[in-house]
Amino acid sequence: MNPIEQFQAEVQHNIERLGADAGLKRASLDWMLKTGATGAYTYNFNWMGRPIIQYPQDMVAMQELIWAVKPDLIIETGIAHGGSLIMNASLLALLDLCDAQTQGRALDPRQPARKVLGIDIDIRAHNREAIEAHPMATRIQMLQGSSVDPAMVARVKDITSGYQRVLVSLDSNHTHEHVLAELKAYAPLVSIGSYCVVFDTVVEDMPPELCEGRPWGPGNSPLTAAREYLAEHPEFEVDRSIENKLLITVAREGFLRRIA
Repeated sequence: MNPIEQFQAEVQHNIERLGADAGLKRASLDWMLKTGATGAYTYNFNWMGRPIIQYPQDMVAMQELIWAVKPDLIIETGIAHGGSLIMNASLLALLDLCDAQTQGRALDPRQPARKVLGIDIDIRAHNREAIEAHPMATRIQMLQGSSVDPAMVARVKDITSGYQRVLVSLDSNHTHEHVLAELKAYAPLVSIGSYCVVFDTVVEDMPPELCEGRPWGPGNSPLTAAREYLAEHPEFEVDRSIENKLLITVAREGFLRRIA
């Protein structure tokens, strides 16, 4: 075993050890719930100047997935301030740059090979303006409307037809019904070996009082939707190695890898 393989084996062993440590996982979840109860911790972070509203661990996880999968298209439901769109677009830009260098050709930023498609029922004017003014804007297409409206789903499918490798990120309305409808609409677009990431499955672990005023909560969450979808779709499996190495993640059981 060469040094690189040995290091990778050590990392894998460490991830397995972390995943088996129930006490550490419980402490990690308790920390997350504490930060959720005392303030909007995830509001503290930006990517290239735009608020991203994610835990840093999940940001790193998406970077690793995008590098591993090398998608041509990322579909995101839920835009908010646009930080996730900007992050994913910047990572796709790096993939295009690497491809150009490997192939010995010039990169034309005006005609990006890869892009991010964002969908939101309400793209607020000030957020749209900031996103469209960002240097990554040429890689971003935004659609306003319900992600589960049949006309929207048909439009997204039409756009997707021109791409080979697709990754999906679901982070909009967190009710069971809505997330299940999104999974049924968009998970089939995911390429084999790629992922459908279901964010905020952590809602299932929250005390009911933390969900007051919301249409979702324990028993009616992205996690219950993901479990129902997986029970009927063996072409997907939960990649637990990701949550085991992160420990801090809003997507427990939410990194769904397409295997067939």
